[in-house]
Amino acid sequence: MLKRVAITGPESTGKSWLAEQLAIRFRTEFVPEYAREYLQDHGMNYDLKDIEIMAKGQVKNEEIAALQTKTLLFCDTDLLVPKIWSEVVFGSCSEWIQNQFLTHKYDLFLLCYPDLPWEFDPMRENPDNRDELFVLYEKALKENNFPYRIVKGLGGDRLENAINFVKEII
Repeated sequence: MLKRVAITGPESTGKSWLAEQLAIRFRTEFVPEYAREYLQDHGMNYDLKDIEIMAKGQVKNEEIAALQTKTLLFCDTDLLVPKIWSEVVFGSCSEWIQNQFLTHKYDLFLLCYPDLPWEFDPMRENPDNRDELFVLYEKALKENNFPYRIVKGLGGDRLENAINFVKEII
């Protein structure tokens, strides 16, 4: 039976690296962050409608990847990311994203703690409030009783922590 692991959290906390490394370690697939591709194609001038389009693209890519693996699927980003993003930037979230966040299930959320140094990227917007954003992520996971673990540490330590959390569900 397929187990899905969402890798979530504020910007520049190693989500993409972690998704790829975990997929290599467990010899399986990972779903890249669709928003990055979308913003590269459409630019950084986005609105709520664009965030919903990105969320739908993420879910679509995840479902395609789920057909290609039978055991474990790592998702670089989940529906919590566009939910928090919408609420922070625009003060609201689309009904579709909110509903999908509540119903699109994962066996584990790896919530990345902002203990990594900020790395500039033209697609990133929040270098100064990662701790505040982390609190919002954790609050949403707790309020909805979603299974999560906080991933901390640098480099190999961060990866080992995540590996141990994934082993708990397999």
